[in-house]
Amino acid sequence: MATDKGKIEGGTEIPKIIWNENQQRFETEDKKAYLEYHLINIHGNNSQIMDILHTFVPPSKRGLGLASHLCVAAFNHAQSHSLPVIPSCSYVSDTFLPRNPSWNALVYKGDVKSSM
Repeated sequence: MATDKGKIEGGTEIPKIIWNENQQRFETEDKKAYLEYHLINIHGNNSQIMDILHTFVPPSKRGLGLASHLCVAAFNHAQSHSLPVIPSCSYVSDTFLPRNPSWNALVYKGDVKSSM
């Protein structure tokens, strides 16, 4: 899954975010900014949970909204694959979700422990 580059209000370019399934992460084309996740199997049934572990944007690319774009790509993926999300990453839980409450419906409400 990848998002296409495009323009948002103000002419800012939306970065292309690539799903790197083998490394369980979403990343920019240059691989310098990324969001790492881990899939947790729920015992007793065949479903999984996406545990978002870490979001990283290098200092040279901060302030451009890349972390938010990475989160949107991950949450869109989770939604399209019916995966609840555990927001273990502090950026996701403390910044992204409060700024984007519409994604709270995907947050896992059970007692599965994070893999961190």
